[in-house]
Amino acid sequence: MDNTQPTIPKIDIKENTNEGSILAPEAMQNEPPRPDTSVKSKFNYKILWGVLGAFLIILIYFAVSGFVVYQKGVRLSNSVKKLQEEAATQDLKIIATGIDRVKDDVVALKSTYNLISWAGIVPYFGGYINDGRHAINAADSSLEVAKIVVGAVEPFSDLLGLKSGAVGDTPGSGEKTAQERIDFLVSAIPSLIPQVDKISGGVAKIQEEVALISSDRYPEKYKGQEVRTKIRKAQNLVDEVATVVINGKPMLERVPYLLGMDAPRNYLVLFQNDKELRPTGGFMTGYSIMKVDKAKFSPTTSDDIYNIDAKYKPSTPAPDPIIKYIKGPYVISKNLRYRDMNWSPDFAVSMADVYKAGQEVGIGGIDGIIAVDTQLLVNLLEVIGPIGVPGYGNFSNNIEPKCDCPGVIYELESYADVEGPIIWDPLTGKIILKPKNADNRKKIIGPLMNSVLANAMGQPKEKLAPLFEAGFTSLMEKHVLFYLMDEKVQSAVSDFGIGGTIKDYEGDFLHINDANLGGRKSNLYVTSEVTQDIVVKKDGSIEKTVTIVYKNPQKYDGWLNSVLPNWVRVYVPKGSEPLGAEGLEAKEDAYTDLDKTVFAGYFQLRPEGVAKVTFKYKLPMKMTKEYKLLIQKQPGTDGPLYTINLGRHEEEFLLKTDKEVKIGI
Repeated sequence: MDNTQPTIPKIDIKENTNEGSILAPEAMQNEPPRPDTSVKSKFNYKILWGVLGAFLIILIYFAVSGFVVYQKGVRLSNSVKKLQEEAATQDLKIIATGIDRVKDDVVALKSTYNLISWAGIVPYFGGYINDGRHAINAADSSLEVAKIVVGAVEPFSDLLGLKSGAVGDTPGSGEKTAQERIDFLVSAIPSLIPQVDKISGGVAKIQEEVALISSDRYPEKYKGQEVRTKIRKAQNLVDEVATVVINGKPMLERVPYLLGMDAPRNYLVLFQNDKELRPTGGFMTGYSIMKVDKAKFSPTTSDDIYNIDAKYKPSTPAPDPIIKYIKGPYVISKNLRYRDMNWSPDFAVSMADVYKAGQEVGIGGIDGIIAVDTQLLVNLLEVIGPIGVPGYGNFSNNIEPKCDCPGVIYELESYADVEGPIIWDPLTGKIILKPKNADNRKKIIGPLMNSVLANAMGQPKEKLAPLFEAGFTSLMEKHVLFYLMDEKVQSAVSDFGIGGTIKDYEGDFLHINDANLGGRKSNLYVTSEVTQDIVVKKDGSIEKTVTIVYKNPQKYDGWLNSVLPNWVRVYVPKGSEPLGAEGLEAKEDAYTDLDKTVFAGYFQLRPEGVAKVTFKYKLPMKMTKEYKLLIQKQPGTDGPLYTINLGRHEEEFLLKTDKEVKIGI
């Protein structure tokens, strides 16, 4: 046997051969040589360094541009602060120069900002860039409007108590009487109309730019300072100003009519006691006939509202709450008395009834009805100071300790029924007791208004601007309301927001209306807080809970402050579905009025007491990208506190006038 082992051939793996091998398939041996990766690596590094370099250049560009923008912004901020100081001088020439300076600073900032505005296309970051651009554009348009306003106001500088820059022109120079100033203002109205058009156009541009700023992308607070809320407040303010300006033109066109420039006008002036709150602003306690001839005001007669009732023969059925809770005069006759005719929350609807009934008792030939409340007197006396009324004494805003209220309020209530109220027989409905001064108790109103008007017209020039502001504030806060027989004039006052109408609105709506049904003057002390909790369901449906907390912190005195029997009505969008109500002693089923769904009921609020009323309901619409709400204030009320809760959004404000709220979802 041959034991010789086969010889295993030695393979030199270092050997470079073209022959086949068991270690490398032939296909691999035939591969082309691999490229040198060192070249590719160098190329990749060039790309990387190029990207990093470009990024660094962009970063430096933004850093430099941002710093320049910051510098321009600081300069603009300082310029605006200086303009605020210049505005305090009331010198239109100085103010105009300041506006031009700020305008130049805005233009400079805008030019610099354009260096980075292209970054608005960058996701997320670009939104903030675009918001800044819109804010700058809005500021630019605001200054254009300011220049127009200064130019339009300059001819009326004497009337408004301003300096125009002319030699010897100083506030309080008294070179013209108040009547002369008013006559000049009215005669110049036609020249103001084109300026109003320009202002409206500018305000519309501001509104458009501000609306494009998304408040939701900003935090609620940053370093302890509110951010999102301030943006929303600014947007709401612009909307409110836009509404006033746009609707101001037709109102301005009707001013000559209201002031009797073409023919004398006669107005029935109703005095609503807001301390005894009723749907349109207060109990109609007295009245006066006011003649206006070429802007000259002259009250002719004034009287107690009860003296009209003595002549009026009721023929319209009274609402059930009045019959049930006022009782007295409604025990026998269930028809509505003249003094209770302002039952509809819509002032125009109520005054149509008042006008018709007035004609039946000899109050005819009037061109309109003007309703005022005590807050108007308070606002005017705040500027005028104490005044004397012949035969009645002095009136002022000084706090009277006996009522913890302005002296003028105390005196009016004292003259009304300090000797006691009128008492009705609950069985016969007849008056069985009345104070000695019952027939003369409201005649103070005419002389008081005469004195207020005379004092207002005789004020020095430096007080004219504050007087105008007091009057305008009273109008906007619904302490003065108008109902005119002329349809065009009525349309103008309604659009301007001084007609007390319940408005149509596409979106959520809320109007809370309280009526004091025999609680003396308790509304002098009563405050209210309204909370709206809004819940959006998965299907987009909206459920809402409105909670109203009423407080009366004062003690019972049996004269001004007593138990308040209150009838509350909550007006919401038509078709809203009631889900429950709490805190009411009696309630009505939901019904429709003024094209709204109404929830209503009765409760009592005692002195030193608290009452809480809650209404829960489902809205007839579903949530979209934006929640919109119009809140209409009840005339005669003074800024109840409102809170809105929607998801994480919380908003709080005093309702001084009608307010539109918009919340992005």
